[in-house]
Amino acid sequence: MLFMLPATILLLLFLTYPLGLGVWLGFTDEKVGRPGIWVGLENYEFLWGDSVTRLALFNTLFYTTIASILKFGFGLWLALLLNRNIRFKTFFRAVILLPYIVPTALSAIAFWWIYDSQFSIISWALVKMGVIDHYIDFLGSPWNARFAVIAANVWRGVPFVAITLLAGLQTISPSYYEASAIDGASRWQQFRHVTLPLLTPIIAVVMPFSVLFTFTDFQLIYVITRGGPLNATHLMATLAFQRAINGGALGEGAAIAIAMVPFLLACIMFSFFGLQRRAWQQGGADK
Repeated sequence: MLFMLPATILLLLFLTYPLGLGVWLGFTDEKVGRPGIWVGLENYEFLWGDSVTRLALFNTLFYTTIASILKFGFGLWLALLLNRNIRFKTFFRAVILLPYIVPTALSAIAFWWIYDSQFSIISWALVKMGVIDHYIDFLGSPWNARFAVIAANVWRGVPFVAITLLAGLQTISPSYYEASAIDGASRWQQFRHVTLPLLTPIIAVVMPFSVLFTFTDFQLIYVITRGGPLNATHLMATLAFQRAINGGALGEGAAIAIAMVPFLLACIMFSFFGLQRRAWQQGGADK
């Protein structure tokens, strides 16, 4: 208990207390510089009818779903590729980590320049190749902006998924593949009946983490778009910051942040109960 005390104190100070304070503020009308009074569910009732909040919820779910699927797909592909005996394998494993170790703010600034309406390298290259005749307005159109920030998130998040899945692939014994090859299994059948079932426990861990990181993303959105245009890229996290810090409505911002908790708990419980299933732990059917 004595050895656990420092970690417990840190958790209480930096996790439990802020969460409890946020829950309390969500039930008050507190603003910056003015103590609030208890208003019950008024903040949540207002947010339920607020069109910007509903749009932010849609953006968050859309952003999380598309980005998580793409990160898993590209991450699994890279993990399978790097698990092969290819030349310079160690070098490529190191290079793939670069997007993840670069500070998020610097990555976001780089993408902000890449998407610039006048100096975009993507638009410049496409114009020079004759593919398009005018620069693309990446951040000025709602749907363009949504897919632009998703691309930035995927670029940054793929290394985490790829390296984690690669670690899982390293634990699979080659004897399984040798036995399946002797039985005449194709590469697809080996992937479907050997790789995927044995990799499922790792997927059950890495994907909830990926979803959590994506759902609560703040830095990429705030630096690249600040939630624009027309609130098209506002996520729950960025909207909570805008209402609480920029707008001074601490109670309303806290309510938006606390409204994210049920979605996060659902993701955590999915992973927890999934790992309890013997099918996921053993790569076979429940017994």
